[in-house]
Amino acid sequence: MTDSEAGPGPGDAEAGVPGVDRPVCVLVGPPGAGKSTVGRLLAARLGVEFVDVDAVIEQRAGKPISDIFVDDGEDHFRALERAAVADTLAEHRGVVALGGGAVLADPTRELLLAHLVVFLSVELADAAKRTGLSTARPLLRVNPRATMRHLLAQRRPYYEEVADVVVPTDGIDPDQVTEAVHAALTELRVSR
Repeated sequence: MTDSEAGPGPGDAEAGVPGVDRPVCVLVGPPGAGKSTVGRLLAARLGVEFVDVDAVIEQRAGKPISDIFVDDGEDHFRALERAAVADTLAEHRGVVALGGGAVLADPTRELLLAHLVVFLSVELADAAKRTGLSTARPLLRVNPRATMRHLLAQRRPYYEEVADVVVPTDGIDPDQVTEAVHAALTELRVSR
């Protein structure tokens, strides 16, 4: 989906409107897209709270995500993630950032159809710079560059499937990305 093709998804005619019983918007994208940084900036600009689902998972599990992967395995982590996403989408009214792999789950993608979703797109070069291809990220422990390339290719169709808006983040700073997301959200509200 291109920026010009982005539009409201099914069931989200009132998403992002103050007073409506759902998050203002949900940010999705791969590691290094800036979901947490932009989410915090956008929430501050809109005067709402920010929730990072990865932080919710860590709080519930009582340990970092990297430890969940090592101690309990990816399947256990994904189960925790699906539950945290569902609960956060049902309870939070501000800006929500999902982990990079959350869109892999069919139930999560189904839930996202009722929400205003912004895909923060990033290409390999910028993702590598931003993450430093950190082996602290569980899925980047073995051959980080090849793994990142694979993750970007594998997940992009899912991000595009759930997105109402696509905001490229390559070559611009978080404030500029936040401005682009804010402008896109404003445009969607005006067009409704």
